[in-house]
Amino acid sequence: MAHHAEDDSYHPKDAISTAIRALTITGGIGFIGAAAQVTIHKQNMSPLAVVTRFGGTITMLGGMGGTYAFVRAASANLREKDDPWNTAVAGFSAGALLGLRARTFPAVLGYGAATATAMAAFDYTEGFFGYSKNKEEDEFERRQKLRKAYQTPAEQTFAELGEGRGITGPNYEERRRERIKEAYGIEVPTSPVPAS
Repeated sequence: MAHHAEDDSYHPKDAISTAIRALTITGGIGFIGAAAQVTIHKQNMSPLAVVTRFGGTITMLGGMGGTYAFVRAASANLREKDDPWNTAVAGFSAGALLGLRARTFPAVLGYGAATATAMAAFDYTEGFFGYSKNKEEDEFERRQKLRKAYQTPAEQTFAELGEGRGITGPNYEERRRERIKEAYGIEVPTSPVPAS
């Protein structure tokens, strides 16, 4: 098993490019959401209504995504650690931005705290499933082990399922001919009958 020498030092992240990428993705999702709002609206609206009437959706989702990505990367760079606290700070910032729509201080704190808690819990538990990969194990070797763990020998499959129905073992045709001869007294030809 090949182990790579792990470097425990922190590697800085580019906060600006991360934020721009996240802003683009979440802004695109906001655009799709705004377009959906236009299509389900009861009154006829022009295509520009996506931006003019429901542009707040685009702005809010884009701003939340960009803020979250920037604050998370900047916090990790400042602390020189990559842990759930960075996610909590970033989640609070993004949630507080959502709370600004309500224009009350309790909403800013509430949305920020709720988003920070949810995002930090998600990051801490690695997706709410508690599944943690062994960082020292090579990914290729891990997948090979998984493949071999679920492979069963053919003999075991034949013993469990039996032969027939498309499942055949070695010398199946000979055993089939013998069973037919014993049960019905019919000789089965060894070669297939030619089509006429």
